[in-house]
Amino acid sequence: METPGMALHTDKYQINMMYAHWANGTHTRRAVFEAYFRSLPFGNGYAVYAGLERIVNYVSNLRFHEDDIRYLSEQEENYDPRFLEELRTFRFSGSIHSMREGAVVFPNEPLVRVEGTIFEAQLVETALLNFMNFQTLIATKAARIKQAADGDTLLEFGTRRAQEADAAVWGARAAYVAGFHATSNMMAGKRFGIPTKGTHAHSWVQSFESEQEAFDKYAEVLPDGSTLLVDTFDTLNSGVPNAIRTAKKLEQRGKRLNSIRLDSGDLAYLSIEARKMLDEAGLEYVKIVASNDLDENTITELKMQDARIDVWGVGTQLITAHDQPSLGGVYKLVQREVDGKMEPTIKISANPEKVTTPGKKDVYRIVDRGTGKAIADYICFPEEEEPREGRQLKLFNPLHTYIRRYVKNYDALSMLVPIFEDGRLVYDLPSLDEIRDYHASQLDLFWPQYLRKLNPEIYRVNISEKAWKLKQSLIDRYMEETEAPQEG
Repeated sequence: METPGMALHTDKYQINMMYAHWANGTHTRRAVFEAYFRSLPFGNGYAVYAGLERIVNYVSNLRFHEDDIRYLSEQEENYDPRFLEELRTFRFSGSIHSMREGAVVFPNEPLVRVEGTIFEAQLVETALLNFMNFQTLIATKAARIKQAADGDTLLEFGTRRAQEADAAVWGARAAYVAGFHATSNMMAGKRFGIPTKGTHAHSWVQSFESEQEAFDKYAEVLPDGSTLLVDTFDTLNSGVPNAIRTAKKLEQRGKRLNSIRLDSGDLAYLSIEARKMLDEAGLEYVKIVASNDLDENTITELKMQDARIDVWGVGTQLITAHDQPSLGGVYKLVQREVDGKMEPTIKISANPEKVTTPGKKDVYRIVDRGTGKAIADYICFPEEEEPREGRQLKLFNPLHTYIRRYVKNYDALSMLVPIFEDGRLVYDLPSLDEIRDYHASQLDLFWPQYLRKLNPEIYRVNISEKAWKLKQSLIDRYMEETEAPQEG
């Protein structure tokens, strides 16, 4: 469960807006917010949604504790004590729908939908985006690395370079969701049941009189799972030969050396030469692990050079999402209560990509029945007729409406599932292995051109004609109001 005391894991303007709503008596008005991202990270063709488990734990335990109330009472805004009493009794009573963790997702479609009072829906924004943005980013990076590894074993080694402890633990989980096989982080292993793997450091070798002694002592203590780091002094002239001698001693005990690790130098050349030496010594079963600032691009290049690497230890580049350190997900108001009735609302911007699509929306994945592959994602209002097999569906590009397609022989997979209803948790959190399996099944829905790492084909996210017409009408209404000539 989430650690108590997360209510102040928010921006101050959320508290100030809540206070202003309370002071104006508008805090009980209903509102609908949707969280999504506008552009894909890393130039990828898709993202991997992650972070739901932490969102669930956060919302389930969302309370203002006495030390939170005391801290707020000391703020320069001088909040009314009656407002602080409102916070003291606060419990989330709204409803949340979300994509399932591990889902393959795309820009401008709701990943999370929050319905409730403006008071509570505003409060959860910051934490929800924090969890969703980071974990989705890391899971997407991990998916790219897994694709490059092409079936090889992947170890998450990023803890010491992560942006603090939470990032290390939850980042390890996000990587596992996307297909990594193990982590070096023991806390993540304990908390989530992720398999843990580890080798030894250069300092272990340096702490003995010789590299051979260091290897032998390590293998004596851990005979069933030893991986020896062979590049402390000279990989091919010292490290690998000494590892071979240790492996032969293990064989005499009926044990086997698991692997050697390369952590520096020309990994392609060293792995090829090390493989030859191991094979010539009859140690074909000993695997080669590589580390050293690896990412999907480096792994791809090494494979093109016929590197003989079986296991990839990926750290800094993954856990920090080094080439794009943020996802940029947003949380936008799409519907609000006006005179007791829910009305759609829109945000207009000088940046066209920031104009929101108004109204509470559902997301369906349209899958061709003949091929079993996804055609497009379809966004519509809940009150519209659901897309279903036999009903002809018009798919058109919302930016270029002349690009259209009609489909009939399809399945429509509802992507947003209920998580909370009226404050009550109605979703059974799946196990991590179930999430990994779901992610794998999601990938199977897509043709390779949408999944490739470089210059992927753009997967279409379409909105219904009704949603598109509403958006255009609200834009037109706003423009007419602002462009109308002023009297006088």
